Parts: sequence; structure tokens; C-alpha cells
Amino acid sequence: MDNLQKIVLLIDADNTQISKMEAVIQEISTHGRIVVKRAYGNWKKEALKNWENELKRLAIKAEQQFDYVSGKNATDMALVIGTLDLLHSNLYDAFVIVASDSDYTPLAIRLHESGVYVIGVGERKTPKAFRNACDEFVFLENLDKGTREKSPKGKNTAKETGKEKGTVSEEVVGETAEETGDESNEDSMDGFEEIHNLLKVASDKYQDDDGYVNVSSAGTFIKRAKPDFDSRTYGFLKLPQLIEAFPEKYEIKRYPGKGTVTIIAYKCIGQ
Repeated sequence: MDNLQKIVLLIDADNTQISKMEAVIQEISTHGRIVVKRAYGNWKKEALKNWENELKRLAIKAEQQFDYVSGKNATDMALVIGTLDLLHSNLYDAFVIVASDSDYTPLAIRLHESGVYVIGVGERKTPKAFRNACDEFVFLENLDKGTREKSPKGKNTAKETGKEKGTVSEEVVGETAEETGDESNEDSMDGFEEIHNLLKVASDKYQDDDGYVNVSSAGTFIKRAKPDFDSRTYGFLKLPQLIEAFPEKYEIKRYPGKGTVTIIAYKCIGQ
């Protein structure tokens, strides 16, 4: 969703990377206007000493939360209470939770039940329960990451658009998983098969009389079914480029839309 008017950005500083905050703001800004930016943490901790300058630079409000008991982190509870206070004001249409902790799953579910749009942002290690509780989940590893398309041999193909395309091989899938450095990232290994299945479901549901499906409609469906889907996870800037990498499975058609817009559609073949 990219027409949100009042977005709340909530950051668990104990549970995320300071180096990614600017990229997070840029990513969320593509969805709409961020009106609240808060970071929660115990700023007396040595581990958070470098956050001050970045919070000032990015105009993020720092919310102090002391640890009442040694070894116990109260930041997550403070973030939850702050979130519910903002929710009950009925002023905002989207909430973004920046954390990789499954403890935020109930909060995401509660927000979702209230009808607001929920975006999670965290590392690839984030448990699926939290990822699936959101309307959309963005991996930190995909932010500030060089964008490129994969050729059959795993080479960059951004300049090869329109040239002969081949099949994305297991080598590419393996390379994608290797880049993350996270052996728990099952999505990189199994993701292509899952995406093919979802594209087939979208085809069955949304195809026109000629058997073609608007890629935009398919992308919306995939996001609903798999909130953490991001074509960048698989090495592609956009979903159409991922689809084009499998010419043995899909036939692509482009035609003019309103104004200067070009509609991209695909048809499933060989499946």
C-alpha cells in the first residue's frame, strides 16, 4: 500500500541496527507520510551510546525506558503501551514496528484487528509468526542493498534486458542464500517454488479472457498471502523482472495504460 497518510514508526533500539535507520525511513516513506517517529530504549546503556546523533539527525523522538530489574529489558513493554495509546487516538492509518522479536506478534495482531495497516521491519531471523502477523514485512538485509537482476549463472543482467533469457538455476538460489549469511533463511532456498505456486494461484483467480494476469494484481495477492515477500530477497528489483527470469514458465505482455503507464501482464505456460 503506497497511499498512506499518517504513518507511525516505532523502533525497538535494543532489537535493531542503528546503521539501517535512514534506509528504513526511506523505505517506509515510499508508502506515505510518516507523522510519528519514536525509538524506545534505555539510553544509559553502553550499547546504545551511538544512537543519540542518529536520532537527532533523523528527527526521531527518543523514549527513555529504564530496566527495572537487572537482566530484564522493559523496552518492549514501553513500546507496546506507547503503540496502543497512539492506536486509541484513531489518528493513524498505519503502524510500523522495527524489531526482530517474536514478542511483538500479539501487538501486530491487535493492530491488524483494528483495521490499520501493519508493517514489520526486521532481520531475516525474525520468526515467521511476527512476519505473518503483519500486512507487510521488510527485511533489513534488503535495505541499502545493491539491486541487480540474476542471470542463469548468477551474473548481473540489468543491462541485458531484452536479450535472450534463461532459467534461473539452483546456483542463483544458493547465491541468494549465501549473501544473507543466515542459514535459517529457508525462504531463499524454497522461495522460488513458493512464489511460482502463488503466481499460479493468482493466474487462476485473476486472469482475463486471454489468460493474462496483471502483475500488479498478482503482486498485491502475493503480499497478502506472504507478507514478507520482497523481490529483492531473490535478487530482483521488481516482481516483473523475477517473472521474466523464468521464460519457460511465463509469457510476458506489455500494453499501454492510462497516460504514460505501461501495464505488464503474464500468462502461465508449461505448468
